[in-house]
Amino acid sequence: MPEAPLEQTEHGRVAAGEGWFVLNARDARWRHREGKATLPFEGDADFPQLGINLIVLAPGEPMAMYHWETDQEDFLVLWGEALLIVEGQERPLRRWDFVHCPPRTQHVIVGAGTEPCVVVAVGAREHQTTRGPDGTLEWVSDWGSYTVDAAALRHGAGVEEETSDEELAYARIPDSEPSGYREGWLPG
Repeated sequence: MPEAPLEQTEHGRVAAGEGWFVLNARDARWRHREGKATLPFEGDADFPQLGINLIVLAPGEPMAMYHWETDQEDFLVLWGEALLIVEGQERPLRRWDFVHCPPRTQHVIVGAGTEPCVVVAVGAREHQTTRGPDGTLEWVSDWGSYTVDAAALRHGAGVEEETSDEELAYARIPDSEPSGYREGWLPG
């Protein structure tokens, strides 16, 4: 297996092809909007089996909208505090807490405490993507759904009507923009 080339962009480095690579989070290209920073490690390469992201959430900021997916998702809190809303229940999370969501588990994580939290998010893609005619990954239409939940709505992380349409679910959330790493996102 060849080493993937790393390309320097105006916002940080990204994997620019297939193969193995090493990339430091502080050197990478992030996505940012007020209250949330996300590092999608795959960059411009396709990860056909796993999605993996490093996410920094301000207190009160949701990671996503309350949803379920056809594949499992897992989360590890590396720093700070968060609130897990899972199957309508609220569970506090702290550093080193691991969350496992089997397929179809309704869930969302919201930043909590007084400082940002840092979470590693990993999701399988077995039933969520397919290869298009040109060989690139395409999302399938039955990936999951954004569901209505009172606890998620109380924390600004829910939808008022069930939908599988990402644009509808996130209509009130501003888009994130490419960004370089900003000091203070990661501890130490």
